[in-house]
Amino acid sequence: MRGILALPPNAGRQMTLQHVRFDEDLVRRYDRSGPRYTSYPTAVQFTDRFRIPEYRAVAITSNQDPIPRQLSLYVHIPFCSSPCFYCGCTKVITRNHEKAEAYLYRLHREIEMQSELYDRDRVVEQLHFGGGTPTFLTSLEIERLIEKLGQHFTLSSHADREFSIELDPRTITSDTLRDLYRVGFNRCSLGVQDFDPVVQEAVNRVQSVPDTLRLIREAREFGFNSVSVDLIYGLPKQSVDGFSKTLDTVLSARPNRFAVYGYAHLPQMFKPQKQIKVEDLATPETRLKLLGLTIEKLYEAGYVYIGMDHFALPDDELVIAQRNGTLHRNFQGYSTRGYLDLVGLGVSSIGKVGDSYIQNLKTLPEYYGALDRGELPVHRGYTMTRDDIIRRDVIQQIMCYGVLDFAATARRHDIDFRQYFASELAALEPMVGDGLAEWAEPGVRVQPAGRLLLRHLAMAFDAYLPGVQASGQRFSKAI
Repeated sequence: MRGILALPPNAGRQMTLQHVRFDEDLVRRYDRSGPRYTSYPTAVQFTDRFRIPEYRAVAITSNQDPIPRQLSLYVHIPFCSSPCFYCGCTKVITRNHEKAEAYLYRLHREIEMQSELYDRDRVVEQLHFGGGTPTFLTSLEIERLIEKLGQHFTLSSHADREFSIELDPRTITSDTLRDLYRVGFNRCSLGVQDFDPVVQEAVNRVQSVPDTLRLIREAREFGFNSVSVDLIYGLPKQSVDGFSKTLDTVLSARPNRFAVYGYAHLPQMFKPQKQIKVEDLATPETRLKLLGLTIEKLYEAGYVYIGMDHFALPDDELVIAQRNGTLHRNFQGYSTRGYLDLVGLGVSSIGKVGDSYIQNLKTLPEYYGALDRGELPVHRGYTMTRDDIIRRDVIQQIMCYGVLDFAATARRHDIDFRQYFASELAALEPMVGDGLAEWAEPGVRVQPAGRLLLRHLAMAFDAYLPGVQASGQRFSKAI
């Protein structure tokens, strides 16, 4: 059984056109920790009992579907020349470019080995380079990496493909940007976080406004279809006035998308965050004001609130995907084309093939060792049970569309919805009473005040959460 979500077009449209309402008291009351649901089950449930044989079987089986799913590739480039103190990504801090050469040697080998598992008629419609800093690599290295992918996978040449890359405005030149477009990238995202110099110093990420705005402008001039900007609220020494100026500055360039994340201070998990002084962090009151300000400014500027931390212009593919029922969440956040199988390449990368998640080894020595032995660098994974598939469907509906269709879900999974989820629906009652959602056709519909708290509505359907919380596992706060 495949956990495919297929909502009627009007379900997504109704959600998209609904305005988000920032209720400070309500948000404060529900501002507790929980998963972001970039997967269900979350990565906490991944197990090392799922290894190479299990992955091979899953990949080979995926080729046998009557209509094989096309592919999405994620390529992880872990290197950064300096640490951003807020960052929780898997990365390697170095200025020694020879380390990239050693990594690429193994990555090319992994591409060869992974490609052997998938039929060549499965076209790669999506490709994403993330990190780290993908442009730590030279233009020539990136070009050769794309060539290697093209030799072993069938890369789409259609204009509607999504080939994206993360950019660091501090290091990328106009020539590099032009090279990236020439080798096939048509989308890019760039980190800003905050333009306030005091904040930039506090997080060890100093970048200029002119360079960033130039990058956005030139991306459009060179032919990129979409430019996304990342911001973070809740950073040390951040102020409402300073962040307001940052928002105004970026809005003047009118990027296609915004991803505005709440900073999660988890220094016990992410060592660079130990460089941040707790007393410098934004207070809960300031975080609420920053969030309210962001919503107000982006809404007034004409951006659609997709959910969680994503905003997009009305003609953006995220908005279109939400309307036509193909929006989903994966480990990059909200994404289009949820029907694709995702193959993760590179250290620590995560893929999803069929109803299974697969994660690569998380350190360079382990990753190199496996490939040098001629083994796929699989670290762990998870194959969903029938119950997982049903709950994933429900959580995706809430997170992506704000509409939970009881009857359609029951038909897809051959269950009595109200009986199957009797305790979960009872757990929703207080949230319905608080105005986060309402009982309305086709089942549960998120209200404007609940759109900032989607993860809390989804948490009611998470069968693993009580056990995970009891184990002491920590998640980021909602706001």
